[in-house]
Amino acid sequence: MRTRRWTRSPRGEIFGVVTGLAEWRDLPPSATRFIVLLIVIFTGIFPGLFIYLLLALALPPQTEDDIIDEGSYRNKHNKRYDDPIMDAKFKDSDSRSRMDEKEKDWDERFRKG
Repeated sequence: MRTRRWTRSPRGEIFGVVTGLAEWRDLPPSATRFIVLLIVIFTGIFPGLFIYLLLALALPPQTEDDIIDEGSYRNKHNKRYDDPIMDAKFKDSDSRSRMDEKEKDWDERFRKG
């Protein structure tokens, strides 16, 4: 599940702060919890818990509008350009092949330099 912004998740263990972060960045919640736990332990218990409680108070609860529908979410690996301006610019194959030539030219310059 993905969300548009960082919110407190109702599926979280304690206040939903870390699970909300994991959903916002599309990360596994258990790994995110483990990393946050390590950060809290190694930076000192008090500062980590204080920051966590501040985030729990500052972050809004998750609503239905925050959830991104997985069907409409475009995977970056399936589409080369997610920007509508770039989509229009590279719509026809001629401009795409010209861009590929420019990229090859810059690549050759970079390797020679």
